[in-house]
Amino acid sequence: MFKADLKSDTLKGLVNIISTLIDEVKFTITPEGMTLKAVDAAHVAMIEMEIGKDAFESYEAEACEIGLDLDKVKSVLKLASSGDIIRMEQDDTHGRLVFKVGNITRRMNLVDTASMNDPKVPQLSLATDISLMVDELQKGIRAAESISDHITLRAGSDYFELSCEGDTDSVSLRLEGESIVSINADAEVQSMFPLDYFSNITKAIPSGTVVRVELDSDYPVKLVFALADGKAKVNYLLAPRIESD
Repeated sequence: MFKADLKSDTLKGLVNIISTLIDEVKFTITPEGMTLKAVDAAHVAMIEMEIGKDAFESYEAEACEIGLDLDKVKSVLKLASSGDIIRMEQDDTHGRLVFKVGNITRRMNLVDTASMNDPKVPQLSLATDISLMVDELQKGIRAAESISDHITLRAGSDYFELSCEGDTDSVSLRLEGESIVSINADAEVQSMFPLDYFSNITKAIPSGTVVRVELDSDYPVKLVFALADGKAKVNYLLAPRIESD
C-alpha cells in the first residue's frame, strides 16, 4: 500500500533529476520514505536518491516496490500548475498508480520491477571535496557546450576549475575565494568527463542549490545535493574519461 500527497514542484524536481539517466525507475518504498538506485544503459553514470516522508504533504506506506515510466509521470506533471498538490495512490488490484491533480484522475499501469536490480554503489574515498552553488557550474557548462564533447574538472587547495578544449577553441571557469562555499583539498587533482552527462545532471539541479563536488584524479566525480528543502538527498556518480597515451 502506498498513498501520498506531494507538491507538483517537488515531484517535477525529482523526476527531472532521475530522467537525466533513465526512462523507467523502481522506487523502494518503506513507511519512512522512498529510495532508488539506478544506472544508465551505458553504465557511465549512477544515481542514488533518498526521499524522506517529510518531503510529502502526507504519506502512508507499507514496504513495497513501484515501477514507473517517467515519461508518463511527466505527462501528469503537465496537468499541474506550480503549487498544486498531486495525490498518488497505489491500486494493487489493477497494478496501477492513480494520480489526482485537482479534478483530473490519471490511472497509470505500473512497470514490472522483476528485472530491475539495484546496482551496487561503489564506496569511494575521493581526495577533494568542494561545495559551490550549482549556478556557477551551469554557467561553466553554457560556456563549454559549443567547444567540445568532454569537460575537465580541476581542484587545488584554494580553487576549482572547469575547462573544455576543442580543436581550435578553449574555455575555462575558475572559482576562488567567495565564489566557493567551502573546499577541502590537500593536493591538485583533475579528471575528464563526458560533457553531455555532466551537462544534463547539472542543468536539472534547481538554481540556488549548493552542490558538493567530490573529485580525484582519474576517478569518478560524485555530485551530492539536496532537494525538497533538504528532505530528499541525491548522490550522482559519473565515470571519468581516461585518455590513452
